[in-house]
Amino acid sequence: MTVKIGIPRALLFYEYYPLWISFFENLGVKVILSGKTNKNIFTEGIKNTVDEACIPVKLFHGHVIDIKDQVDYLFVPRIKSIEKGEYICPKFCGLPEMIKNSIKDLPTMITTEIDFFQSKKGLRNTIYHIGKYFSNDHKAIQIAFDQAYLRYKKHKKSIQKELIENTKKVMVMGHPYNLYDENLNMNAFEKIKNRRIDLVTPEMLDSDMINFYAKDFEGALYWTFARKLIGTAMLIVDQQNIDGVIYISTFGCGVDSVVEDIVEKYIRKNSNIPFMLLTLDEHTGEAGINTRIEAFVDMIKWRDRIENNISAHG
Repeated sequence: MTVKIGIPRALLFYEYYPLWISFFENLGVKVILSGKTNKNIFTEGIKNTVDEACIPVKLFHGHVIDIKDQVDYLFVPRIKSIEKGEYICPKFCGLPEMIKNSIKDLPTMITTEIDFFQSKKGLRNTIYHIGKYFSNDHKAIQIAFDQAYLRYKKHKKSIQKELIENTKKVMVMGHPYNLYDENLNMNAFEKIKNRRIDLVTPEMLDSDMINFYAKDFEGALYWTFARKLIGTAMLIVDQQNIDGVIYISTFGCGVDSVVEDIVEKYIRKNSNIPFMLLTLDEHTGEAGINTRIEAFVDMIKWRDRIENNISAHG
């Protein structure tokens, strides 16, 4: 019988899914993904998580419930740091305990710690610790990961795009799990595209360029996603090839409350690029999101027709 591992379609799934899916499949394991976010997953996540958790963490719980009875193993790594000298949200570190304390009848959970704060020299041991659930052959585990990593890099390269001039472009920023969960953000991408606007995300830009600009930021950057988002803001302000910025955040995110404020102030101070913040929670109505996106896009198009291109900031 084929061994099955479940990967919840939430949080850093949207950043690393080509890597982990390929890795486990290379080891002969069948990967089962939870379904795309829907009303039931949303409801179950909210019902089975502490009230203080942010929406993305609540959604993760809902995705675990959606998949837990279909698999032999559940992949919920304990993530502390994914880049040297930087951390990510502390809730990622405590996620395995949150799941175990909130949800009953779980399959075996793979909760390997991922911590590259000092360096990535421990990557090999991390991979062995995950792979040992399915193979005792260290060489086979390493080959499986190397092949998966090549697929991941190819995927990251494929989503980068050359920004075409003479087209209206909106940069949609935020954590990847806010951007790419269509149910959570109420299909914001399609709403923008349907208004005949070219859509860009940080993942579509050259990561080396983003890191290059982030180095010039005056403050200390301890959070990986903060560096990425602030570097993106600095890049587009310098290159002036974006016509508007929409920042998608979720209520209760402590890191985002700081990063969004830095990004907004930097863009407003150093450019005339229109900026809009969309803050989502479980009570956000789609009609309100539709109205704000439509008004924002109409404003961008309206500015283009005004001879002196009046500032969007008044």
